[in-house]
Order: sequence, then structure tokens, then C-alpha cells
Amino acid sequence: MTYFVTGATGFIGRHLVERLLERDGDIHVLVREGSQDKLERLMARWSAFGDTSRIKPVVGDLAEPGLGVSDAGREALAGVDHFLHLAAIYDMTADETRNALVNVGGTQHAVDLANAVGAQTFHHVSSIAAAGMYEGHFTEDMFDEGQKLSHPYHRTKFESEKVARERTQMPWRVYRPSIVVGHSQTGEMDKIDGPYYFFKAIQKARAVIPQWFPLVGVEVGRTNLVPVDYVAAAMDHIVHQPGLDGQAFHLVNPKKQRAGDVINTFARAGHAPQMAMRIDKKLTDMLPTGVIGYAMKLPQLKQLRRTVLADVGIPDSIIEYVGLTATFDARDTTRALAGSGIELPELDTYAWRLWDYWERHLDPDLYRDRSFEGAVNGKTVVITGASSGIGRAAALKIAAAGGIPLLVARGQEKLDEAKAEIEAAGGTAYAYSADLSSFDAIDDLVERIMADHPAVDFLVNNAGRSIRRSIELSYDRFHDFERTIQLNYLGTIRLIMGLLPHMREAKRGHIVNVSSIGVQTSPPRFSAYVASKSALDAWTRVVSSETIGDNVTFTTIHMQLVRTPMIAPTKIYDSFPTISPEEAGDIICEAIRSKPKQINTRLGTFGEVAYALAPKAVDQILHMAYRVFPDSSASRGTKDGSERASGEMVALAHLMRGVHW
Repeated sequence: MTYFVTGATGFIGRHLVERLLERDGDIHVLVREGSQDKLERLMARWSAFGDTSRIKPVVGDLAEPGLGVSDAGREALAGVDHFLHLAAIYDMTADETRNALVNVGGTQHAVDLANAVGAQTFHHVSSIAAAGMYEGHFTEDMFDEGQKLSHPYHRTKFESEKVARERTQMPWRVYRPSIVVGHSQTGEMDKIDGPYYFFKAIQKARAVIPQWFPLVGVEVGRTNLVPVDYVAAAMDHIVHQPGLDGQAFHLVNPKKQRAGDVINTFARAGHAPQMAMRIDKKLTDMLPTGVIGYAMKLPQLKQLRRTVLADVGIPDSIIEYVGLTATFDARDTTRALAGSGIELPELDTYAWRLWDYWERHLDPDLYRDRSFEGAVNGKTVVITGASSGIGRAAALKIAAAGGIPLLVARGQEKLDEAKAEIEAAGGTAYAYSADLSSFDAIDDLVERIMADHPAVDFLVNNAGRSIRRSIELSYDRFHDFERTIQLNYLGTIRLIMGLLPHMREAKRGHIVNVSSIGVQTSPPRFSAYVASKSALDAWTRVVSSETIGDNVTFTTIHMQLVRTPMIAPTKIYDSFPTISPEEAGDIICEAIRSKPKQINTRLGTFGEVAYALAPKAVDQILHMAYRVFPDSSASRGTKDGSERASGEMVALAHLMRGVHW
């Protein structure tokens, strides 16, 4: 028995060759001139299944007439018993031209070669995609039923199967696998396709939602999955059974599979929350004809859909084809496999293997440069408040990673010291003295920066003023609110608005705003400070929705209490749990690296949720803290060297770690 296999190095092909090696006879495999090293690597794997000296490489190319096989190659293939044509594009995201060249053109070239060498039987691997958008039950003896072939992949699978049926000069058999997933015993898969597109969404849900939390989703319809080892085993068996010529075989799951059930199965495998309720897509289909289609053509909605799908790794081009419109029987396949012991395993029994393999080998995040160095190397980063504390700590880390910090603060002397420290360590930095409470000074700063640098990649708004004073002591100090809002809010957005046009023109930029956990927890005595930071938060939420289309994004850090000179006047903080400027600098660096929308603490998030659910109760808790933590001597305009935190204060501060009291 002799075989010729195209696509032997592909996903289905290499598993089929493993099966063929367990039989007798030479196995000729098509290989491109530049891909022989890939074949050699597979030889080592195949050696576990049989004598690999029986594998005979045939140099050629799917895109060439007659597969580009030489006269000597044709002579070696003369009278080959089984010509197995597997080479094709199995990719719903491939464009129409590539689909047509490989799937249709490649099949024609394969048929021409099979005819020329006098092959005994032509075996063509098609796909259930040949059924297109057929609505109903598609049987194995059906082919051209006038089905809608709206996707290039559907059309080319139909047309290539037609070539195999009509242009071969020998008996033919057709195999139509459904959506092929990884190996049911090892989980092995070679690319992200089919249900794997949804794995990232499942993983993201697991990261933010407890596994027990019930989700609501949309039931998009039916699907059909089979593992690659079943496909290879079924093909190998049917290829060698007599009396089956001129037939198509559905290598599918004959049981109906709901897409929602499949997603839930993988969610269980990934320890993620599942959909407890699924809304039937028929509800949206009941809307007036064309409403959804017209809405999805609106540029704003199309961009929104692309953004949401891209965030979870789902190609926009495949979303309309997720649900199958047809069901498929496998009666002829079942009869052909009777007595072989080849059975389709239930998805529940091997889904965990597929998930585990994806998470270990295919997860795109594994191959993405997620290092801080990769994010900032060679990039310019404007940092305000960079002469000391958090800003200086962040600048040192950025410079050490290859970034170019542009240091901004009022005091030139301290800026020069920070710049000298960076340069002594081998980095590069620039110093810009500016009073960020003055609009004229900010405008001048922007002009100087843009004159010195072609672009600003990141802006870190770290400079700020904090005032801890109860409203009772503020009646005659309205200037506290004016000064705080001037720097923390107005000065900050003036600087952002100065640099924003340049970022939008360049179609890139990221802005990090250092806000406060106080915005989330509303601690007493910080009305001026929290109001100014809240204003910046609100402004950022609005503007970020306008600039995201230009690839300019924002991160808001709700920073917890940091031990800096800004909190030094409040002596009770000496006994409070705080983070260091270096730790706060790390948080800024993480904001630059991963560009999240927000960086919060659990306590801060809890504060927001608690206030939304029980605002009066939160007021009472905060009033208790107001009584426990008095105004400092500094806020009263006096000096008290004996001011210390009581045991009650320290206990509450540790319980509410990181909150400004």
C-alpha cells in the first residue's frame, strides 16, 4: 500500500501520518523546498509510531501547477494507492484571495497531479463549511443545495470539494470535519481557532469575577466540535474500507451542541464563572428587519464592537459566523466505523486538557512583551513632582529601564540633583523648572518640551497639594480650596490639554493621573483635596472616551497613603501604615507598562461599593473616624511637638490601611 499526503505537516495531517505509520507501505509527503527542516523535526515525533524511513519527501508547492512536483517525483508516485489531499487554509480570518488560491487552486493542482500519476483513489478533506449558511439538517449525501455561501472560507471549501468530485479521473471520497479542536488525550493544538477565540474572554472573567458568580449571556446558536485525534483515526479507518467510493463522510458530533453549553464547559475547565442564564438570539431576531444590521454599520458602533472584541482576542470578521445554521448527521460515518472501536469522546472528558494546553502554550499573553523595559525603552516620559518623593522614585526606575524622563517641578536645584543621579547611573534625563499652579508657566513648559523633543509618549501627573483640615477650621480659609483646585485639577488639565494635541496627532500617548484612595473612601477633613482629585477623575472619564479613537489613553491611580514630605505636618501619620515612595513609584511604572483604566486597592473599591449600597451607614462610620482622628496642630496653625497617635487611632488606621485619616 502506498500513500501520498499533502498537508502532512499540518495539524490534521501530522496526526493522520502517525496512523498511517502503523500500517505497511511507503508514505510520500509533499513538502516545500524551504520547509524540509519542519519535516525533519516531525520525523523525530513520528518515530514513536513506526519506521520513518518509509516517509518519502516529495518537493513541491501547492500553488504550482501539478503541485510543482518534478518528473522524478511523478515517477515515484505512479499508481499510488491513496492520494490524500489535506493541504488547505483552515482559517475564517483569511482573506478571499488567499482562500481561493490555496483552497480552490491548490485542489485543482492536486487533482491534476493525481490524474497524471494514475492514483487509485483520491481522498479530499473538505469541511462542514461547504454547507455554508444552510438552514436545516445537512446530510452526508447533500452537496449543492443552493446554500448561502456568504463567507470566502465557505465558498472556497464548497468550490474545492466540487473540483474533487467532478475533475478526478479515479474514485474519490470526501471527508467533512466540523470544528477541529486539540487532541483529546494531550490537549495539543497548533493555533487559536474556533472556540479558542473565546478562551481569553473566559480567562478575563475568571480574573475579576468569582467562579460561583452567575453570568447572563447571549445564546448564539449551535456549534460542533471534534478532537483532532478522532478525525485522524476516523479518516485512517475509512480510507482503508472497501466499497465506500463516491461518498462524503461527516466527521462531526452527531449530537446537537449549543454554543453556550460549550462555552460553559470550557469555563468550568478554566475555573471561571459560567452563564447561568442565556438570552436566546431569537429575541434580537424579532426586531424589525435590518435594525441590527443597520445599527452595526454605524461607524461608532462598529468601532465599539471592534474594541470590545479585540480586548478579548476575538476577530471581528468571524463573530457573525460563530453559530452554525445547520445540523449535521453522520450515519454513513457511523456505519463505516462500526466495529473499529473508534468513538467520539464527550467534550466534558477532555475540555480541561484543551484549556490547560492553551493556557500553557497558546495564550497570546505568553508571547507578548509585557516587560516594563519594553514599554518605556527609548520613550519620553513627562513626570511632574519629579524632584522628590513618588515622582523622583518613578523617574529613577523609568531611566533605569531605558526610558527618558522629563523631570518637572518648581525647584531647579532638586531637579538638577535628580537629573545628575540618573545620569550617574547611565541614564538620560531632562529637567524643566515650572510652577504648575500658574497657567502661563504651564504653557511655557509645553513650548519648551515640544521644542526639545519630537514627541511625548507618556505624561505622569504626580504633582499635587494635600490639605488636611476640617470644614469647621476652614470657614475663613477659602483660599485652601482655591489653591488645591488650582494645582490638583486646573493646573493638571492645563498641562494635559497642552500636550494632548501632539499625542492625538501622533496617534499614540498614555497619561497617568495620580489620584487618591480618598476619592473612593471620602475620609473626613480632606474636603479640599478629595474634591480636587474627584474633579480630575471625572474630567478624565469624560475626555478618555473622546481620545481613545486616537490611541491616547488614561490610567487613574487611586493611590493609598504614601510616606512623603506632603504628609509630614500630620504627626499622627508617623505611626500609620504607609507605603514608601519607591513602592508608589512601582505602581506608576505598572500603570505605564500595562495601561489599565484604573489601579485601585481592594479597600478603595469596597469603599465605593459600600457608599453606593448604604451611604448613610458609611456616613456614620466616617463620622466615627472624624471623632477618633482630630485636626492636627498644623491645621490649627499651632505647633505641638508632643502630638502622637493613640492606640485607638493606630488600630483603626491598620484596619483601614492606606486611607488618609
